Amino acid sequence: MGVESQTDQRDLVAAAWDRDRSYVFGVAARILADPDEAEDVVQEAFARLALQRIEEIDDVRAWLVVVVRRIALDRLGAAHRRLSMPSGALDDRPVPGPEDRISLDDEVRRALGVVLDRLSPAERTSFLLHDVFGVPFPEIAALVGRSPEACRQLAARARRAIRQTEPTGGSGPLDPALAAVSERFLAACAGGDLKALAEVLAPDVSGWATLDGVQLGFASGVEDVSRRLLHFLGPHRGIQLTALPLEEGVGVLAVRRAEPYALVRLEIDGGLVRAIRTALLPG
Repeated sequence: MGVESQTDQRDLVAAAWDRDRSYVFGVAARILADPDEAEDVVQEAFARLALQRIEEIDDVRAWLVVVVRRIALDRLGAAHRRLSMPSGALDDRPVPGPEDRISLDDEVRRALGVVLDRLSPAERTSFLLHDVFGVPFPEIAALVGRSPEACRQLAARARRAIRQTEPTGGSGPLDPALAAVSERFLAACAGGDLKALAEVLAPDVSGWATLDGVQLGFASGVEDVSRRLLHFLGPHRGIQLTALPLEEGVGVLAVRRAEPYALVRLEIDGGLVRAIRTALLPG
């Protein structure tokens, strides 16, 4: 890299620091609840950014957010992992490049894997949505079927459980039957496959979407619901979809540009989705 290119690189990093540092610090602080640790995570993320060809990164803030989340979540589980991993194993991973579009399914789930088995579905969902993605408790409450204050307590309980060295006996992943339906649903939405989506919906399916508590529309019947779903969650939106186990039914988190885009609750019965509630998140 020539002197001029190095200067340009430093200028781009400095601009990102001025523009995005406080934002990604907030992301790290929500996860770690420790300002000093959060500051370390942010500095590490920018050190990694300085090694990249920044001009090749489509969205620098989104890249930073994902890297900050991964580092912070790794730190949350580091003490537990050190009990079962060889010394130095955590430092062997390569620095992510601009092509390393870290997905929620791959990196965040992997980092959370050492702690999520300690949590109940409601604790897991409240912690993940609020502490990791910054979704307000009222929206989380609508997804998990609890009050905002109850969700606040669930998230606090999850944080305590995560920081304990021993599991607290929480529940595991999605029920296999529900998982099969949700996987078909997510795959159809991600692929924009109208026929596959219709096959996972009940004939009398209904669905509605809200934004800030205001209903944007209601749909009923397979054709109407499936078309509206692809309008909100289809591949043209550039989003990633991840299923979240709930105490009843299945939740879906939609993420776009490393930020939460929508929360969806699927009511599943008899192997089919019978009702869909979608809360679009302002951003």
